[in-house]
Amino acid sequence: MEVKEFYKEFHTWIVTQGPKYVFGIIVFAIGLWVIRFLRARIRLRLSQRAVHSSLQPFILSLTITSLYVLLIIWVMNYIGFEMTIFTTIIGAFSVAAGLALSGTFQNFAGGVLILLLKPFELDDSIVAQGQEGKVISIQIFYTVLLTADNKTVIIPNGKLFNEVIVNVTREGKRRLDFDVRLGYAADIDKAKQIMLDAVKSTKNVLTTPAIRVGLVGLDTDCIRITVNVWVEPANFLDVKIALMETIIKNLGAAGINFPKPG
Repeated sequence: MEVKEFYKEFHTWIVTQGPKYVFGIIVFAIGLWVIRFLRARIRLRLSQRAVHSSLQPFILSLTITSLYVLLIIWVMNYIGFEMTIFTTIIGAFSVAAGLALSGTFQNFAGGVLILLLKPFELDDSIVAQGQEGKVISIQIFYTVLLTADNKTVIIPNGKLFNEVIVNVTREGKRRLDFDVRLGYAADIDKAKQIMLDAVKSTKNVLTTPAIRVGLVGLDTDCIRITVNVWVEPANFLDVKIALMETIIKNLGAAGINFPKPG
């Protein structure tokens, strides 16, 4: 009797619920094929649009994972699977993960914005978070700089994007400024000419924009003459060292004295 009842109930379930499960399986299989097709199309479109290489895997993974989740949820909902418990578990896990990874999400959001808005790119020299160096890597969570003294600096993207970033390279030229302090007895015209000659004899100084040498300040114990020259960002430090040494040596050789420290 029990076997007949079981068979009857099973037959009824097959007749009433079976087509729904079969259709759900068919839709799931078709959905998997469509997602695989979309994966290839999305990857191709990202490459054609020149999306940053560090951002492409994330966009592709996020899109495909979302499609898989939507497909699974739709199929389970269609065949009548109870989603309340499943939804509650996902919600609780999302809240816990959000609290635990809030700093990580901030770095992630900063990385995405950096890759999309491009305040700097690879090989740019930047000043940020008290560090100056060349950008050698831009990742989703952090950016890597190489400093002039060959130190690797890793800066979290959350802090990097939310603070001031100085892009030294973007404009293609950088102005080198420094002041020379001379005594009031110094011949200003002679000193300026010596400085201009030193600038012209220094390698890697650009001729445009124009070189500027002139009096900019009168202090209690000295005058200040400023030197403004333009250089390529990569040559900034070398030109600064060479030019300052040449100016100091030539002024001293010409008998122009510097004020004594107070």
